[in-house]
Amino acid sequence: MDDIDSLILIAVLIALTAFFVASEFAIVRVRRSRIDRLISEGNRRAVLAKRIITDLDEYLSASQLGITLTSIGLGVLGEPAFERMLHPLFAGMGLPDSAEHVISFAAAYALITFLHVVIGELAPKTVAIQKAEKLTLWIAGPLRLFYLLMFPIIWVLNGSARLLTGLFGLKPASEHEGSHSEEELRILLSESLKNGEINPSEYTFVNKIFEFDNRLAKEIMIPRKEMAAVSTDMSIPEMLDMMLKDKYTRWPVTDGDKDSVIGMVNTKHLFSDLLFMTEEEKAGLSITPYVRPVIEVIETIPVHDLLIKMQRERIHLAILSDEYGGTSGLVTTEDILEEIVGDIRDEFDEDEQPLIQKLSEQHYVLDGKVRIDQVNHLLGASIQDEVDTIGGLVLKENIDITAGESIYIGRFTARVLEMDGRFIKQIELKEKSGRLGALETKNHQLPVPETIILQNATLSEK
Repeated sequence: MDDIDSLILIAVLIALTAFFVASEFAIVRVRRSRIDRLISEGNRRAVLAKRIITDLDEYLSASQLGITLTSIGLGVLGEPAFERMLHPLFAGMGLPDSAEHVISFAAAYALITFLHVVIGELAPKTVAIQKAEKLTLWIAGPLRLFYLLMFPIIWVLNGSARLLTGLFGLKPASEHEGSHSEEELRILLSESLKNGEINPSEYTFVNKIFEFDNRLAKEIMIPRKEMAAVSTDMSIPEMLDMMLKDKYTRWPVTDGDKDSVIGMVNTKHLFSDLLFMTEEEKAGLSITPYVRPVIEVIETIPVHDLLIKMQRERIHLAILSDEYGGTSGLVTTEDILEEIVGDIRDEFDEDEQPLIQKLSEQHYVLDGKVRIDQVNHLLGASIQDEVDTIGGLVLKENIDITAGESIYIGRFTARVLEMDGRFIKQIELKEKSGRLGALETKNHQLPVPETIILQNATLSEK
């Protein structure tokens, strides 16, 4: 065989190596969902590609066998051929024969290794990772043909490998599920956001859906203290004054006390009838005919389950009960949707303030209902406590706290801005100018800044 024939054969072997390397990476990288979509669109090559990625273990073995055979061929043929071609270059240098042979061999070996690694391995791997779908469709036919031709050898090799890996309790690649855990999906989303494949809004929505599934109804409820309700012992004018003031669509109806919610009334139904009533009819009007059923559930029900129940029963308001049977709060479908899409404001929400207001860097105003996990995310902290909200945390440490007084949360000063009785409505959170060491509280001693440092004090005392 002359040098030209050798070079042609070497080029063919490198090309085959590149084919098998690209096949191996492409069939592992390609998305099954995309192949299924192409099949539904009538792509015939996708049908064969689906068969290959379904029997992944078999075709990975075929790719590995192809890479091994071509690599052996390059070693047997390439190195001697290059050595023969390079030998004349070193012959005229006056080197000893042994040195010429060693140098020629080393140069030939380096050259064939370079071509094999760069052209046969690295380049096709990069292409396969970036163009996995197109390459899988292209290589499906040839790889299937090679698999059929080499089936006996592949069967023996696969069987031997399965016996070996079976000793360690490992399964073939084709038996592994292609699903991703929630944490893996979050990582994929972060990478997609970083690479510009999705926008920040999409990233936020999907992350909120993950968090939504772990929420309990009591974490998003309107607490009993803030519930606006009408009572059966109120007159219609009194009810109308309340409804026109607060402008809610649905109102819980109580039998004199918030622990006894008998249903709800939709203001649209009431107001539409009032338009066509005489003054005499309005004077004798009772709220009872307008009362509709309301969902009553325990406050620890998952938000996801509550949403399904509300959809199934077509009721948009749920009353939450605590473990003692008392009313703890209410949840509307709007409250649930806001967990995914953020605040939803209508024409009556002009004065509504967001739960978290950022005034400047490291300076916030928080609603007392902001959850501890939200505070942790905001501050990069790891506060852990049995209470659910920042207001509850402050109140737990100082039941007698009043508006204007402060406590410390890590490196932040938390000052109560507004209260309604014992209920903390707003808190200002601002980073302190200096840093404090660990302070002992009546409950525990905690480090700064990850966990909470609490000490009752007014701002004037600090």
